[in-house]
Amino acid sequence: MPLALVALAVTAFGIGTTEFAAMGLLPQIAGDLGVSIPRAGWLISAYAIGVVIGAPLLTGVAARLPRKAVLVGLAGLFTLGNLLCAIAPNFWFLAAARLVTGLPHGAFFGAGAVAAAELAPAHLRARAVSVMFAGLTVSNIVGVPAATLLGQHLGWRATMVVVVAIGALGTAAIARLVPALPSHAQAGLRHELSAFRSGQLWLALATVVFGCGGFFACYSYIAPLMTEVAGFAPGSMTLVLALFGVGMTIGNAVGGWAADRALRPSVCAAFLLLAAALAVFAVTAHTKWSAALTLMLIGLFGFAIVPTVQTLVMEKARHAPTLASATVQGAFNLANAQGAWLGGAVLSAGLGWTSPTLAGAGLAAVGALLAVVSWAIDRTPAPTPSPPPPPHTPWTPPPPPAPPTTEQRTVG
Repeated sequence: MPLALVALAVTAFGIGTTEFAAMGLLPQIAGDLGVSIPRAGWLISAYAIGVVIGAPLLTGVAARLPRKAVLVGLAGLFTLGNLLCAIAPNFWFLAAARLVTGLPHGAFFGAGAVAAAELAPAHLRARAVSVMFAGLTVSNIVGVPAATLLGQHLGWRATMVVVVAIGALGTAAIARLVPALPSHAQAGLRHELSAFRSGQLWLALATVVFGCGGFFACYSYIAPLMTEVAGFAPGSMTLVLALFGVGMTIGNAVGGWAADRALRPSVCAAFLLLAAALAVFAVTAHTKWSAALTLMLIGLFGFAIVPTVQTLVMEKARHAPTLASATVQGAFNLANAQGAWLGGAVLSAGLGWTSPTLAGAGLAAVGALLAVVSWAIDRTPAPTPSPPPPPHTPWTPPPPPAPPTTEQRTVG
């Protein structure tokens, strides 16, 4: 495995820690800043909106720059955003800082996924992408549980300071280990935008927005669900989140392996299984062992989607993959914002702590349906063009009759 992939994974670890740790620390953040838990959930949406804005904006601005320089700059911006979070004096400053922190997220994973694919043989590209995303999933085994534990004992700001250090380490690792990856000769915003002429690309993005919105509707409020319904003590959330991270890591690896073998079936199966697990969670959440097991399965199916969809989009936009790849991250985080909002809405409506899982199951089912429709369109053979009509021959009058011969005149 190239060390360059490890450098990308380190930064992905920091990004995953700062993105998902906020979900485990919602009670602490809400209490410290004097807001409700549903209001604190806006911080998740603010980060996600930053990703949605930053993915096309920063990718377009950096389209003609060497990819290594882009990756270093994006990792540095991520680190700066976390520093602003750590010193935030109030809720609204923190929300703005979370938006800034999210800006480089999509562009980083977009450029990083393309770089990872270029560093690997053609038949291993999905697995190379999954190695980079492994940093994101491992953060949920180590980073998020440790950040939650640290936040519970030293305050959520201490967590942000640690993430700043991880971001600085990742930035240095990319600068040192990633080889020079110059932009392609055709690179440019207009060239990258050409990928969006594909209807299949738009359908894939819609699949992510709806399907993965189901995942985030549940996960955004996982801390109160596991403590209030399943009966876990707040101090046990470290172990619970680590178990969830194990599921995510397994799912990421399985998704990369499956995508290299059967891409379309893997995408459809992951969304269908995610919808089923979310629906079941509304029942299994009432017992500790079944809640923990189902949560791990949700992580597994949810993150099996990541390398499969990322690879699918890069395949559909193979001639201009960078902006399309970044836009997938924007779609993931639009799903994050949508899921967090929907989960908060059903909670605010008084439907109970398990209601976000049922709302999430509905969104994941919509994503599964879109994935199946997209696959069916891919399998439909293109109509065979009709043969061209024969060339038109202009009408010409028949030649005049030949004059009679001597013999014919004699007979006449």
